[in-house]
Amino acid sequence: MKLQFLGATDTVTGSRYLIQHEQSRVLVDCGLFQGYKLLRLRNWAPPPVKPASIDAVILTHAHIDHSGYLPLLARQGFRGKVFCTPATYDLCRILLPDSGHLQEEEAEYANRHKLSKHKKALPLYTRDDALQCLKLFHPVPYGKNWQPVPGLQACLTPSGHMAGSSFIRLDDGSRSILFSGDIGRPNDLVLKPPTQMDGADYLVVESTYGDRLHGHSDPLLELGQVINRTAARGGVVVIPAFAVGRAQSLLHCIQLLKAQGVIQDVPVYLNSPMAASAMQVYLKHKSELRLTTAECDALAKVAHIVQSPEDSRQLNTRHGPMVIISASGMATGGRVLHHLKAFAPDKRNTILFAGYQSGGTRGATITAGAPIVRIFGEDVPIRAEVAMLDDLSAHADAAEIVTWLKDFRAPPRKTFITHGEPAAADAMRQRIERELHWNVHMPFYLETVTLH
Repeated sequence: MKLQFLGATDTVTGSRYLIQHEQSRVLVDCGLFQGYKLLRLRNWAPPPVKPASIDAVILTHAHIDHSGYLPLLARQGFRGKVFCTPATYDLCRILLPDSGHLQEEEAEYANRHKLSKHKKALPLYTRDDALQCLKLFHPVPYGKNWQPVPGLQACLTPSGHMAGSSFIRLDDGSRSILFSGDIGRPNDLVLKPPTQMDGADYLVVESTYGDRLHGHSDPLLELGQVINRTAARGGVVVIPAFAVGRAQSLLHCIQLLKAQGVIQDVPVYLNSPMAASAMQVYLKHKSELRLTTAECDALAKVAHIVQSPEDSRQLNTRHGPMVIISASGMATGGRVLHHLKAFAPDKRNTILFAGYQSGGTRGATITAGAPIVRIFGEDVPIRAEVAMLDDLSAHADAAEIVTWLKDFRAPPRKTFITHGEPAAADAMRQRIERELHWNVHMPFYLETVTLH
């Protein structure tokens, strides 16, 4: 068995791992590269492995950096099955067509405003490409053993990162490998904790927060303080949020704050049709949530859902106090860019980030203190307060990852550190070596290793 790293090395995006078992090839995750242009160009480059030669894809979860390359893979010749949990399938039915639609919109905008350096800007793939690839999906429930290809057994186990997220364990009878995907947190407000695993012969583990610990502050308290001080200025809180996972957590927090009387009854707008649809998926799969039936009902009612582009534009003409939650979470695209353009120049307002900002993204630029950010070809001054809610992250921190690893029955023969910026991945490597004394390796892009 061989493992090749086609992504998520020296970066938190582009998650793609190729398993070669006898004559078969299985791709674990099929994500888009995001952030720095050097990384994004990999999405456009010829794939290092012919898509038609891949027999199956298994997804850890639905986030675009783990699933967003699938429409292009299928358009380029992949005809195998895509395996994932039912909730991941339901979310991909929302996320992938939206991703294609956004890329079509951005290409059209670039052409209309002559912003492209090429004769004509083209989308990486279209909404129709995404709809076509969904025909390849075959949902598999948690805990079921099945064979994605002959001689290789697979099983999905809840990882607590988002609805449908899973650890993937592959076993060919003589060796096994476990892919962590993104590991959730033990005390998440919405999701149940990640399942404790027995381990495997080989491990591929994420390191998004490998060089840091989440704070011990109360995210509810911090969110309430941000909303209250912004409301006191008559300002608007703009929250760039991932449509799946983070948006639902934020709405649950706001509902709790209102119910406890911590914040006034300011209007809350969820300006992301995708997040609204994802909410319905979460409620459909509520067995994966910590929430009671009453809390699920309240979650569905806390925000005004903004559907049409016209209603979205109208929000930019309103005054605070109000809260706008809109995608994308790293401000790389979507409706939130229009809100940032409208509200970032006013010091009464607040831009609140509620999760990790990958290097090279607009969100990382803003949180680093840049006075100006480029949006739709224009320089937009950042005069609004910029705040960060790190404790709402859906990723386990360095200590939480090691705690999860400590309960493995035996150390893996080798542990591969991926899905982290270089400093975070190396810190995770050192921590595992120091605390667990495991054999650890940081793979490089396109590296192939033999799993003996």
